[in-house]
Amino acid sequence: MSNIMNRIMIIGTVVLILLGSGCTVTETVPATTVEQLPSLFDDPFAYCQAVGTIDAPDEHYIGAEMPDSIIQGLLDQGIVSADAPAEIQGNAVWRCMNNKVWVCHFGANLPCQEKADKSTEPSAAMEEYCQQNPDTDIIPAATTGRATVYSWSCSGGKPVAGEQILTSDLQGFLAEFWYELD
Repeated sequence: MSNIMNRIMIIGTVVLILLGSGCTVTETVPATTVEQLPSLFDDPFAYCQAVGTIDAPDEHYIGAEMPDSIIQGLLDQGIVSADAPAEIQGNAVWRCMNNKVWVCHFGANLPCQEKADKSTEPSAAMEEYCQQNPDTDIIPAATTGRATVYSWSCSGGKPVAGEQILTSDLQGFLAEFWYELD
């Protein structure tokens, strides 16, 4: 039974092919109750190829939190300088999107782990800032939050969402800060 399945495809019906036995078993079950066979990965590239898309590595990834292969990818693609200290080079997070490894290097306060904030509703902090700075062209990121996709200003003491300056990727993260590694 160790070679029961090479891969599970979930499309409402699960088909198990018993290798070498010549028989096929088809069982219809709700897709949400089907679990894949547990596999463990220590290579982030093999892991992403297997899981497809996930916001952060789960229990199936058992490798280093920041693998050398990802740090090398950051260096090879010029995302991080080879002259940077090792602790700076590895100051990043990674995830999987479309079977590929994607990485965000924290750099200067980048919101790598936050989803893009697409709201045009001002926060209480923005309201307060605009009361104190009624006609300013820019509300600082420390006030708006670093994940907002808009440029914010104050007009007549009220926060105003301006031009969209950032976009979100398919998983909702800020696309401008994430890089696909080869």
